[in-house]
Amino acid sequence: MFTGIIKSIGIIEDIKQENDSLRFFVSCPKIYNEAELGSSVCISGVCLTVAEKINDDLVFELMPETLRKTIFRNKKPGSKINLESSLHVGDELGGHFVYGHVNTVGKVVDIKNEGEDKLVSIEVDDEYKKYLVAEGSVAVDGVSLTIARTNKNIFTVSLIQYTLLETTLGILQIGDEVNIEFDMMLKYLENLVKNKI
Repeated sequence: MFTGIIKSIGIIEDIKQENDSLRFFVSCPKIYNEAELGSSVCISGVCLTVAEKINDDLVFELMPETLRKTIFRNKKPGSKINLESSLHVGDELGGHFVYGHVNTVGKVVDIKNEGEDKLVSIEVDDEYKKYLVAEGSVAVDGVSLTIARTNKNIFTVSLIQYTLLETTLGILQIGDEVNIEFDMMLKYLENLVKNKI
């Protein structure tokens, strides 16, 4: 489990094919020492397991299902990614509960400057608009954000200077794809109502 508060930006140094999966070699000095073999790390919104530590890189194995559902199918060496270590007992809950289970890939459709900040609008498939709630929580590439407003299947988030500088959201451009995880509470509520439990 994670909070969506990014600890550092890492770089994919290399990608190697291994059968149907891919192995990502990630440079991440800020969390390298605390990451142990078998521990979970949230990489741009996806919960992955540290498979190896080679030289100064953490190695993660991405299965076909992960590649189908996330932006990682299009990543290349040199790509920047958001990193967060798993939540520990006693850690501050500064964002919201993020599970690292990406629901869908969204597309950036608009970026507007608002002083030093930015308003970024992201489009998702129609089937997911039921999870778009103004002032509700959403994780975009692993970053805990509040939805400022919605318009059908498009939601807008406001990014402050800190977020723009300390996460990969600051380099987003129109047309870019991002990993989206909706608030788990909404999904549980939907399941309860649907099944009348």
